[in-house]
Amino acid sequence: MDPVTDSFVSFGEQGAQLTYGSYLRLTDLLDAQHLESDPPAHDELLFITIHQVYELWFQQLLHELEAVRTAMTSGELWRAQHLLGRAHVIERVLVQQVDVLETMTPQDFATFRQRLAPASGFQSVQFRELEFLSGAQDPGYLRRFRGLTAEEEARLERRLTEPTLWDAFLDVLRAADLPADDDESVLASIRTLAHDRSRYAAAWALSEALLQHDELAASWRARHVVMVERMIGAKSGTGGSSGAAYLRGRLDLRYYPLLWEVRSTL
Repeated sequence: MDPVTDSFVSFGEQGAQLTYGSYLRLTDLLDAQHLESDPPAHDELLFITIHQVYELWFQQLLHELEAVRTAMTSGELWRAQHLLGRAHVIERVLVQQVDVLETMTPQDFATFRQRLAPASGFQSVQFRELEFLSGAQDPGYLRRFRGLTAEEEARLERRLTEPTLWDAFLDVLRAADLPADDDESVLASIRTLAHDRSRYAAAWALSEALLQHDELAASWRARHVVMVERMIGAKSGTGGSSGAAYLRGRLDLRYYPLLWEVRSTL
């Protein structure tokens, strides 16, 4: 048989080696939503699905942002900006998904909420990985987490020791022969980017893309806390946190404070 023809048969439907369902592992994927409520609460399926989708997007964001870090360090600024643009689109989806969750009323959530304890969104390892990778490395989370597996703990510890996106951006400044040894010199270098965009166009655009990543993360936190207040008011979180009060305390978090600070001096 012609090897070219044979390759098409093996790849196409006639080869029967791969189907839509088998490629996407749909049997496993669609069997991953197991309700805890008894009798089954109608809205628990929605609640599980939304959070599983969040985790899938978190996985994709980690994949993209790790590549962004590598691209910045290796000088591929065009690729870093391109992949950050993709991350921005995903992050907007994360914000918009809250609208779907808010179609659930507080009364409907209450029918199964107690079944969730002590599980909590606070325990999302991938979300903390995203914060650590972005630049908000806080070892205190390892002490506050409960129920971490050894593999999850190792992942978070690795994120605390590896370079962040901010570290990679400092590499970009140094590659452009701009100082990046302390906050004062970094601020001066960013001002140089801003005032000489014809010379430093790629680096300036990358700084703006990082700021957009920071802004969208802040938008998600703000949207999330309002949703929680709408759903459970001032109640404690199922994992024992202070609920909305804890989330409100996170609203001022900034991954790249120097990128924000420089706005005051341009």
